[in-house]
Amino acid sequence: MRMLHLGLRVTDLGRSLAFYTALGYDQVGVVPETGFGSLTMLQLPGDPFVSLELVHDPARPVTDTSAVNHLVVQVDDLAATVADLSARGIAAEPPADLGAGMFTSWATDPDGYRIELVQWPPGHPEGMSAADFA
Repeated sequence: MRMLHLGLRVTDLGRSLAFYTALGYDQVGVVPETGFGSLTMLQLPGDPFVSLELVHDPARPVTDTSAVNHLVVQVDDLAATVADLSARGIAAEPPADLGAGMFTSWATDPDGYRIELVQWPPGHPEGMSAADFA
């Protein structure tokens, strides 16, 4: 069993798609009409599968983002990512050094969802596991 992806409701699909593609996601498919609205499937270049689904229904704009605390995206070079986002008109906080080679930054998408950008220390596995809490 594994989690496949998160469906995130968005108000303006064009704005959200521009934000998430600037963040590094690629659009890999669309399901145009469902009971939820249109579904736009996004995948990060290093991921084997879709990890984010933008759910858009013009009749159901986002009015509350509090149910989602934040999304986390791993990057290879956080300083370069923050600079690239800035060049694309997306504000991200300056990288915070958490010690031992780990850095984080925060950005906010067009609907107000918080995105944490993480650069793992050298040699850290691709994701978070129980070993991070041992």
